[in-house]
Amino acid sequence: MSENSIRLNVSGGVARITMARPEKHNAFDDVLIADLTAAFETAGRDDAVRVVVLEAEGKSFSAGADLGWMQRMADYSDAENLADARKLAGMVRTLNELPRPTIARVQGAAFGGGVGLVAACDIALASHAASFCLSEARLGLIPSVISPYVVEAIGARAARRYFLTAERFDADEAHALGLVHEVVPRERLNGRLEELIGCLLDNGPDAMAASKDLIRRVASGPVDDAMVEDTAQRIADIRATDEGREGVQAFLEKRGPKWRTTTKA
Repeated sequence: MSENSIRLNVSGGVARITMARPEKHNAFDDVLIADLTAAFETAGRDDAVRVVVLEAEGKSFSAGADLGWMQRMADYSDAENLADARKLAGMVRTLNELPRPTIARVQGAAFGGGVGLVAACDIALASHAASFCLSEARLGLIPSVISPYVVEAIGARAARRYFLTAERFDADEAHALGLVHEVVPRERLNGRLEELIGCLLDNGPDAMAASKDLIRRVASGPVDDAMVEDTAQRIADIRATDEGREGVQAFLEKRGPKWRTTTKA
């Protein structure tokens, strides 16, 4: 990973992945895409990681595609262009499918692909200073590889407006659309982030990973016999795990489970 692109810090069960190109508004180029992919994969493999936070330096969360990178792509062959697009698509998918819970800390503008990063995280926390724009149509492009995650977050109806108008919208509108879960004053952003991290550290890590997989399953199909049977099997399986037994026993004994790293006031 390039030291000038991102920083990855793991401490206390939390992996903080920080985009560190503030002078470029943390815009994507091939280096940042590769470094983010590697960081997501590293965090996903590390058993010590319980929570992943995606954040950014500077005024902007991410301005989407770097203009210099886009200029270089103009000279790519069709095969090179497709390979490049697949790397971006793979990066966002890797984030979306991480087994650990993910939180986007959005302190400023998120444009284009930056919106995709927000949508691919499990939890999105934004400051009132944040703003959002699906700006691709202004450049004669489409928000293609981020569309599965953005449409899932805001719905097809809202996507039909914002994909086409490329309007900029504020954090309150992003909250109303379902893109972000919570909006707080800038000075409250870090404190609220720590509170959310604490909530996640209280929970069973395997249970959270299984919950993420469960959501993908039930969101993708009808409530039929196969789904009912699948959900019954999942709860039966997790009850029999060491973590499941420990959680129930800790509750009955009125103590914290062994995985908990935070304490309640």
